[in-house]
Amino acid sequence: MFPRVTFILGGAASGKSEFAELLVEKSGKSKIYLATSKMLDDETRSKIDLHKARRGRGWTTVEAPYDLTPALSSLGRDHVCLIDCATMWLGNHLLAENDIESEQERLMTAISACAADLVIVSNEVGHGIVPENALARRFREAQGRLNIALAACADCAVLVMAGLPQVLKGRLP
Repeated sequence: MFPRVTFILGGAASGKSEFAELLVEKSGKSKIYLATSKMLDDETRSKIDLHKARRGRGWTTVEAPYDLTPALSSLGRDHVCLIDCATMWLGNHLLAENDIESEQERLMTAISACAADLVIVSNEVGHGIVPENALARRFREAQGRLNIALAACADCAVLVMAGLPQVLKGRLP
């Protein structure tokens, strides 16, 4: 049985998105890709193009860099939605100087109310040194709190390191 909420956590370029995509492919349901990245520059565009090419056909992409609620509320039980990624979503809100606690609460409510199965990708940013500047420290703390909340609501939580998934909570399908 596919977990209703699967949380995939890992470092940058750890293989977490590829692993999440494979899980969604296994579901047999209608595949939705909820993209949180904003097209900021050529580097971002290249990464987005790589992700699209890797996924291939059969995915519906919804761009939602800030508000995930409308997309999540429109999905039914016949869908599986990959949110990639919570880190970009958080960064968008932080840079826009939005109320992070309020936005996180809205996100958690939307996840809870969503009828579809969800696979949520996020970065683990707490394994490094203490950042030098205040914005980076604020981001690291907010990301840690968001990851704790996402892991708590997940039926299955997986840490991906060097492309290797390690189940932290629950069971994979």
